[in-house]
Formats: sequence, C-alpha cells, structure tokens
Amino acid sequence: MKALSKLMLAAVAATALHPAIANEKPPPGAMALSTILTKLEQRGYTPIVEVDLEHGRWKIGAYKGDEKHWLSVDPNSAEILSDKPQEGDSDD
Repeated sequence: MKALSKLMLAAVAATALHPAIANEKPPPGAMALSTILTKLEQRGYTPIVEVDLEHGRWKIGAYKGDEKHWLSVDPNSAEILSDKPQEGDSDD
C-alpha cells in the first residue's frame, strides 16, 4: 500500500509540474520536489492535489484532514511560508 501511495504521489507531482517546469525553474540549491512533498505528507498534508512554482516558491494545494489548504513552501528548506485554508465549499 505504501509503495502504491508513493507511486500515486509521483504521478500527481509529475502531472502538476508540467506547466511549472515550462515557465520557471527552482532556484539554485533547491531540494528535490519529491523530498518536499514527502515532508509535507509527514506533517499531515495528504493528499497533495496541486503543485506549481511561482516567484521562486512552491505553491501547493493539499488536504489536512477534510480541509483543503494552500501552502507557499520555500524550495530550499521545505519551510511552510504560508498556510491558508480554502474558503467556501468549492474545491477551486
């Protein structure tokens, strides 16, 4: 089950990253995205449903419990710079 979970995470990350890689590159010294996503999962953010790179920061949509959160994450340290719960009932 754990292997399947990691495989699904990799597929989501690869799919979500396609537009991010085309537009922007992580800064020098950035951690591997897979490492950052694993750290977020260990902090209870799962599933991770969206990943994008904006202005040198990872913008990540993930659930914590039943609530969707929008995270801004430092690519060099995996520090969560902001954590904003999704407002309203919509998933968008």
